[in-house]
Amino acid sequence: MGNNQTVTLTVHGKSIIAEKGAKLSELLGIEIPCGGHGRCGKCKVIAKGSISPVTESERSLLSESELACGVRLACLTRVTGDAEAAILKESAVATAISDGSTESFQLLPAFDGCGVAVDIGTTTVAARLYDSSGALLADAACLNPQTKWGADVISRIEAAMDGKSELLAEAVRSAVDGTVRELTAKARRTDIGLAVITGNTVMLSLLTRRSAEPLSHAPFKTEHLFGESMTAEDLSLSSLPADTPVYLPPCISAFVGADLVCAALAVGLCDGDTAMLADIGTNGELALWHGGHLTVCSTAAGPAFEGVGISAGMRGGIGAVDRVSVVNGKLFAHVIGGVKPVGICGSGLVDAAACMIALGELDESGYLDDPVCVIAGSVTLTQKDIRMLQLAKSAICAGSLTLAEHEGLSCDKISRLYVAGGFGSYLNMKNAALLGLFPVSLTERSQAVGNAALSGASMILLNRNMKEKAERISKGARVLELSTSETFSEHYMTGMAFKRV
Repeated sequence: MGNNQTVTLTVHGKSIIAEKGAKLSELLGIEIPCGGHGRCGKCKVIAKGSISPVTESERSLLSESELACGVRLACLTRVTGDAEAAILKESAVATAISDGSTESFQLLPAFDGCGVAVDIGTTTVAARLYDSSGALLADAACLNPQTKWGADVISRIEAAMDGKSELLAEAVRSAVDGTVRELTAKARRTDIGLAVITGNTVMLSLLTRRSAEPLSHAPFKTEHLFGESMTAEDLSLSSLPADTPVYLPPCISAFVGADLVCAALAVGLCDGDTAMLADIGTNGELALWHGGHLTVCSTAAGPAFEGVGISAGMRGGIGAVDRVSVVNGKLFAHVIGGVKPVGICGSGLVDAAACMIALGELDESGYLDDPVCVIAGSVTLTQKDIRMLQLAKSAICAGSLTLAEHEGLSCDKISRLYVAGGFGSYLNMKNAALLGLFPVSLTERSQAVGNAALSGASMILLNRNMKEKAERISKGARVLELSTSETFSEHYMTGMAFKRV
C-alpha cells in the first residue's frame, strides 16, 4: 500500500511507485498528440482503483460502453490511491477512427524486435519506435535541415535542379539517422527489424535521390510514386543495420504524397460516411471521401502554421506561445513550459489574430492598427506576419470549399473534418472559424488527429496487411488540380478576409 505521498500503480502485473495525483499519461509514457488537453482521445487506457472522476471531456470522447469497461483518457486521469492500469494497444498506434470511437487494431508485425516509423515533413522529421507487441517505446522529432534551402517544396525542387540534390539527400538522411539514434538511446534497444518512412512526394524523391525535375513544371507529373521496399544501405542510413528493410508507402500524385495516404489510413477515411481530411503543413493536402470515391488536392499553404516565415515564429516547443486569449481587455498568452516566451507557434498565431480582431486591433482586411503588436514579452507580430497568415488560411479554406463543390456537396453535408498535423492538435477551432480557416459548418464537426501521417506509417509497420490497404487508397484516388481551377481562385481571393465562411 502507498503512504500519504506515494501510491502503487500496477501495470500489466508490474508495480510502479508513483506520487499521489500523478497523471496516468506521465506514468505510462503514452503519447498524447493533443498535448494533454483532452481533445484527441488517443491515450485510451483501462484503469480502475483509486483514480480521479471521469471528466466532461472524457464523456464527450468515450462511448458509454467504453466508460462501462473502465476505459479512460490517460492525460486526464490521475491516481489518487493504489490503482491498476492496462495500456490499450490500439491507442498506442493511433488507429482508425470512423464513428468517433477507436476501432480495434490487429497486430501483424513483419519484424522481430523493434520497428521504426518515420514521417519526413517539409518542416519537421518525426519518428516512433515500437516493439512487436505494439508498445510505443519512444518518439522523437527534429527540424528538417533542408529548410536551409527554402521553407517550401518548390524551393527544395529548385535547389535540387541547381545541383544541390546530393546535399538535400544527405541533409534529410542525417535527420532520419539522428531521430532513430535518439529513439534507440531512449529505449535502449537497437534490434530494429523494419522501418517505414512516409512523406510527401517531393520529400521521398529527395530522400531517394530521384529526379525532382518532373515536379518543377506543368503538368506536374512523376512516373515514380513509391510504394516500394528498399534497404537502409540503399538509402545510406547509418543508424540502421545495412540490410534493414525500409518501406516507402505509395504517393498519389506529384503533390499529394504518401503522408496523405498514411493519414487517410490512420483515420479510416475510406471506411465510413462522407468525411474530409486536412493535413495542414507547409504543403496543405486535402482529401474528401464521398459516394465510395476519394478525391484529393494540394494547396501551397506556406510554412506560417509551422512557425516558419513569421518574425517571432517557432515550432511548438518550450518557450512557444501556443494559446492566446483576451483577459480584462488585454492579450493573455500561454507559454509552453511556463517559461519566458521566446516565440509563437501556429496555434498561437491563429489565436492571437482572433483576439486582436476581438480587441479591434486588427480588421477584417488584415490591417493592423500598429506596425507591431506585442503578444507577450518580446514576442510580437507585424503586418507582414498577418499577411503570411492570410495567405496560408485562405489557401486551406479555398481548397476545402473547392473540393466540396467539385463533388456537388455543401460543407454541411460532410459528417466529419479530420485535422491532421501537429498544428491541428492545438488549434482552437472557434478561432479558426472566426478567421475563416475552415467553413464554420466544418469546424463544428472537426476532430484533431495529430500527426496522422506518422500514425498511418505506424499502422503499416505493425500490420503487414496495411500495405495493401494503403496501395488501394493511393490507386483509387482522383486528383483535383487546383492550379487551373477558377473556383479555387475565386475562393482564394475572397478567403483573404478575416471572416466566417
